[in-house]
Amino acid sequence: MKKVMIAAALAFASNAALATNAACETQATEKKLAGAARTSFIKKCDQDAMDTAKKACDLQATEKKLSGAAKSSFTQKCVTDATAAAAAKK
Repeated sequence: MKKVMIAAALAFASNAALATNAACETQATEKKLAGAARTSFIKKCDQDAMDTAKKACDLQATEKKLSGAAKSSFTQKCVTDATAAAAAKK
């Protein structure tokens, strides 16, 4: 059951991170990318942004000495908030 909950949390966080990052859109426009190249660039840029957010959130969870479900919950919310904030800047 615990593995299912963690998988669901990660899937939710991944879906939230798929929201296009405004900075990635801007970079793609500045590079004059179009079509598949633009889509690929934005996808990679968004994934990199999510990875960066996850690392930062994991560090915050470690600093708060969280573990187990508390760490997973904190990290999930932190990543969701970080990616939503990036998408809201759009």
